[in-house]
Amino acid sequence: MKAIWNDEVIAESNETIVIENNHYFPANSIKKEFFKDSSTHTVCPWKGTASYYTLDVNGKQNPDAAWYYPEAKTAAKGIENYVAFWKGVKVEK
Repeated sequence: MKAIWNDEVIAESNETIVIENNHYFPANSIKKEFFKDSSTHTVCPWKGTASYYTLDVNGKQNPDAAWYYPEAKTAAKGIENYVAFWKGVKVEK
């Protein structure tokens, strides 16, 4: 699977995990140069507290377009530190 935003592949892996129709990419599959830490956090009752990244690709920013669970709850331990996308990021084969 590939995650693409602003005509750039920002993550690529054959080992994503699909939960709630989102592909979660292993942390080592993202291209870190495009990811900037965000101060945004949200809480999922069963996954835990999510942290976010702002994408910065070819001079354009997409605030909070990627998220991950640095300390996932027990039910979601399988996706701890995996990264998922929204806000116009295309995920395709």
